[in-house]
Amino acid sequence: MPKLSIVIPVYRVQDYLPACLDSAILPGREDYEIIVVDDGSPDRSGEIAEDYARRHPGLIRVLHQPNGGLGAARNTGIEAAKGEYLLFLDSDDSLAPGAVEEMLEELRQPCDILIFDYLCVSETGRCLDYQKGCGKEGDFSLTDYLGLLLELPSACNKLWRRSLFAGGLRFPGRLWFEDLATSPRLYLRAERIRAVPRPWLRYLQRAGSITNAKDPSRNREIIDALQIVRDDFEARGALDKYAAELEILAVKHQLLASTVRVNLADPKSPLQRELLADLDQKCPNWRENRYLPALPAQHRLLLKLMDKGRYGAVHALMTANNLLKGKKL
Repeated sequence: MPKLSIVIPVYRVQDYLPACLDSAILPGREDYEIIVVDDGSPDRSGEIAEDYARRHPGLIRVLHQPNGGLGAARNTGIEAAKGEYLLFLDSDDSLAPGAVEEMLEELRQPCDILIFDYLCVSETGRCLDYQKGCGKEGDFSLTDYLGLLLELPSACNKLWRRSLFAGGLRFPGRLWFEDLATSPRLYLRAERIRAVPRPWLRYLQRAGSITNAKDPSRNREIIDALQIVRDDFEARGALDKYAAELEILAVKHQLLASTVRVNLADPKSPLQRELLADLDQKCPNWRENRYLPALPAQHRLLLKLMDKGRYGAVHALMTANNLLKGKKL
């Protein structure tokens, strides 16, 4: 059995896929595998993957399926994987030189989840930012470090023990926030989590990615993603134990992330009030959450403006902030 399965969902990435695959290929190793899931891509992505599989038999497998979205493609990879651990690598991202070898070496020390750092890079390869994967290093559990629920829920800067998905836990299909809906549930099932300060992932910042898409209506799906998490924690008898963390998780993602995205696209969108009303219904005491005072001052100001319905001021503040950072709206 291979130690690691790298699952790469593919959809309309013919210009990026070769660099992604090249970064994951480690000649001469038989202790890992690469599974490419062609999610009904209409371009040459599937052909490119098949060509790589022919050149690297025994290492790369290519699976083809009708388009079902990122979550469905990952699920296909989970079901086909033979490795003890899973890495979900987006097909427009890449791994740093030596990353696969270092991952396999690190996995000699057992854990259920291995969290690592990543670099944000431009399409020209320029490093834009270094991001810590976790605020805590070493071994811990979710009970030891409640703050894990407040950090980036990306599925891509982590190695996951495949047995965590036993019992049918899968990514939701065709949901914009599939990582948020899934990672906290996996944390809850893990006994030993480890974080290492290694920037193994190169996360590409490009205008056409899902993260940077500007369809404001899809931000409504944050409600469903957070509900999936709450329902799972409740079913496992953990909702009360992690109530404050799940509440601030909703504040950060439903208001400070999704509402801001909607606001920048359309400051008059009624979806902003809908997101706030939903949060008020499910977390009526969120304004007294103990984590709020520790949020950055700008975030606390945004929450006050949203609470008062001053979405024009939110738009002005975020527009100015993005201009200062050099971001295009």
